[in-house]
Amino acid sequence: MKKITSTEAILLLEDGTIFKGKSLGRIGTSGGELCFNTGMTGYQEIFTDPSYYGQMVVTTVSHVGNYGVQPEEVESDKIQISGLVCKDFSHHFSRKTAEGSLQEYFEKAGIVGICEIDTRALVRYIRDKGAMNAIVSSEITDVEELRKRLADVPSMAGLELSSRVSTTSTYEFKPEEVKYKVAVLDLGVKQNSLHNLVNRGCEVKVFPYNTSFEEMEKWNPDGYFISNGPGDPAATVDAVNNVKKILQVERPLFGICMGHQVLAQANGIATYKMHNGHRGLNHPVKNLKTGLCEITSQNHGFVVDAEQLQNHPEVEVTHINLNDNTIEGIRMKSKPAFSVQYHPESSPGPHDSEYLFDDFVALLEQYKSK
Repeated sequence: MKKITSTEAILLLEDGTIFKGKSLGRIGTSGGELCFNTGMTGYQEIFTDPSYYGQMVVTTVSHVGNYGVQPEEVESDKIQISGLVCKDFSHHFSRKTAEGSLQEYFEKAGIVGICEIDTRALVRYIRDKGAMNAIVSSEITDVEELRKRLADVPSMAGLELSSRVSTTSTYEFKPEEVKYKVAVLDLGVKQNSLHNLVNRGCEVKVFPYNTSFEEMEKWNPDGYFISNGPGDPAATVDAVNNVKKILQVERPLFGICMGHQVLAQANGIATYKMHNGHRGLNHPVKNLKTGLCEITSQNHGFVVDAEQLQNHPEVEVTHINLNDNTIEGIRMKSKPAFSVQYHPESSPGPHDSEYLFDDFVALLEQYKSK
């Protein structure tokens, strides 16, 4: 078994707070927005979720890496996080089906991280102070040098990142029996979102983030899926303009996470950066239409402005977050378009919200029969 050697590592927050621990992954330096995830499992899905691009994740679960990694549990073709902060990092794994350790996985991907710090104290700190940029290093011990490098890390507010994670060329998935054709605008799509559509008889064609509406229309889709993705939704101007055109032709549209925020923007409803985002597998949401609650998988740092939505003539609230009453779902009153802020494919997470894919398929059927 490969001998594991750890070096001293430093985590520096933008307000000057310092945590010291041990290195994990590659020896190096990396910065990004520091945020915490409350999930107890599913770390490989979290690390490969494109919505995390440019962010350094703090895990609130004590042990990370103990069950290794395997190809079936990825949400994209690479690790998307900019760094990992955890308490106990397991260099060895016990799951028989795993193909390797998380340490080896990080080394190959060039991911830098820090462990053996008090993550409970860190999470409590950024929960009170808010999400902020940070830098981690296992090669630089000079704090002043780290401050200079941290100053170059861009703020997430106003940052367009879909161009960094979107596909550069179209690709397709087909079920054995094709019932519907769904055009997917890739702002940072997760693979399990596509699988949920294919499993329901949808042929999906995934288009790059900046594909024009006219180009997608040439494929003659029955409906549109606007995916999740990283960055500030207000900066995704191309996607907002596309959604406006989709709404004009009244084709069924389903948006999740970034796609939800883009649908709001297309209706003139603003979004704003949260003090701390929602990231985890355990966020309670109430469906206002059914009165039922669901436990949801979430990853977002921006949210739709509830005040602007309150008196909107064309858009109504369908879901709310039971922790802070923020908007979790909207629907257009006179057009076949709806969206949710969370991740109904729930990878990882409970499957309470998969019914939303069924709702979208029902909408596709309704409009196709017309």
